[in-house]
Amino acid sequence: MHYSVMKEEVIEALNIQETGIYVDATLGYAGHSSEILKRIKKGILFAFDADKEAISYSHQLLLTIGSNFKLFHANFKDMEKYLKDEKIEEVDGYLFDLGVSSPQIDNEKRGFSFMKNGSLDMRMNQDSKISAQDIVNSYSEQSLRDIFFKYGEEKQSRVIAKEIINARKQKAITKTLELVEVIKKSVGANYFYKNHPERLIFQALRIEVNQELSSLEIALEYAIKHLKKGGRIVVLTFHSLEDRIVKNIFKKYSEVDEVFKGMPSIPLEYQPIIKIINKKAIQASNQELQENSRSKSAKMRVIERI
Repeated sequence: MHYSVMKEEVIEALNIQETGIYVDATLGYAGHSSEILKRIKKGILFAFDADKEAISYSHQLLLTIGSNFKLFHANFKDMEKYLKDEKIEEVDGYLFDLGVSSPQIDNEKRGFSFMKNGSLDMRMNQDSKISAQDIVNSYSEQSLRDIFFKYGEEKQSRVIAKEIINARKQKAITKTLELVEVIKKSVGANYFYKNHPERLIFQALRIEVNQELSSLEIALEYAIKHLKKGGRIVVLTFHSLEDRIVKNIFKKYSEVDEVFKGMPSIPLEYQPIIKIINKKAIQASNQELQENSRSKSAKMRVIERI
């Protein structure tokens, strides 16, 4: 079962209008989308997901609520193309829930979990050409080290990359738990059980496989520029790299450029176009944390077009 993180807080933050146009950039298993659709009887919902299984499941679920929606099997970085085809220029609200959904984590065949033995896959879009297995078995030692350090911020990236190269000379690393064992061997049991570097290495591989951070930058920039006056963007992040990108992009569009600070009049094109609704990121309630431990790392940020 999929648990939608901060569902009530997200819906409240979107400030939904009954006749509005809404975009769920990360449909997943439609937990948030279901609630949006219930509230827009005269509006329309567009939703994106790279995962075919999520699209198929969500389509059936949403049909039980209404038919005023359209789903796209696509990465949200391509939303500009799809929304242009639908003649959509302005949107009342966007939602980005950047977490991996529970069905993806719980299905060992998808390879997202370092706790279950499955193929080393990690593709959100199962039609994508490059999997985690390809990266682990073909990238150079330097490239692996860079990915682990940049996307995992793992202190032992160098020794882990070196051990992967050594291990794959003997045989290809094809299973999730094989990789976990290689990580454990490289850092030693004490460091492994104290710091759990496999979490960060799996995160880094998933980001690289799905190009998650560059896709987020592209989609968020587009969403801000095509947000209706008074419209909202809600973003749920689950690690510091995502949160940093969101904070920086929101800062860029909500503040006056340093060059113009203190000037009596600022040219229109350099004035802020959004305001930040919550200065501090909103986190899950204690009740939600008891129900769903995966909400622990979630941070919600909200902006409004001015």
